[in-house]
Amino acid sequence: MALTPITKRLVPDDVFEQLMTEVVDGSLSPGDALPSERRLAELLGVSRPAVREALQRLSATRLVEVRHGGATVVRDLQRHAGLDLLPRLLVRDGELDPTVARSIVEARLSIAPDVARMAAERADRASETARDGLLSAQQTLAEAEDPVARQYAALAFWDAVVDCADSIVFRLMFNNLRQAYEPAIEPLAPLLDGEVSNVEGYRDVSAAVLACDGPAASAAADALLRPATEAMVGFLDAFQDEPDEGEAR
Repeated sequence: MALTPITKRLVPDDVFEQLMTEVVDGSLSPGDALPSERRLAELLGVSRPAVREALQRLSATRLVEVRHGGATVVRDLQRHAGLDLLPRLLVRDGELDPTVARSIVEARLSIAPDVARMAAERADRASETARDGLLSAQQTLAEAEDPVARQYAALAFWDAVVDCADSIVFRLMFNNLRQAYEPAIEPLAPLLDGEVSNVEGYRDVSAAVLACDGPAASAAADALLRPATEAMVGFLDAFQDEPDEGEAR
């Protein structure tokens, strides 16, 4: 384990970050046992209470399991982690992970038509704020002058769609996908600008939602998102297949 002594602010946070990195990056494998609290405190140069707090937070992420006798064992994140882990997986050491990015854009295309359909089916009882949000985001999209601003306007649009859908599961899924996506908005903005510049496509979605036409809303959402999604998947696949400089040599 490549642990380094903690010397600065919010010691439990720093301990948690180091241990989380070891698990997420694969330095610790499923089934591996973490060192004892005492040993971790020695390795990191911190107090045992700081280590204990960090381990409790790590356990809350479902990435480790505290077993009988006090051993803390790494779990398989593919089987136990939640969507809240996405932001950490998407951007690692300041670089975008193309595999995770692909998963997010594919999930977006799979989920959005269902959210739009449900929003249309429930639009007649949605809040006025949610319905107005669709129209307001459309206007903001039309007026935005750069790709990043249009990305944020598009997020506001889908936020309103999710509000109209009135589903706590879709809401939490959207929140996690948004949190994962926002750190990557700037690098991804050029790839998605064709989509967020398609003001007419957003109008089609909102018109179908406000008309309470579920099938039309689903179809409009798919038509809006599919072209950019397929283009992004192709780009990310090509990027992932490119040899790095070491392999090229």
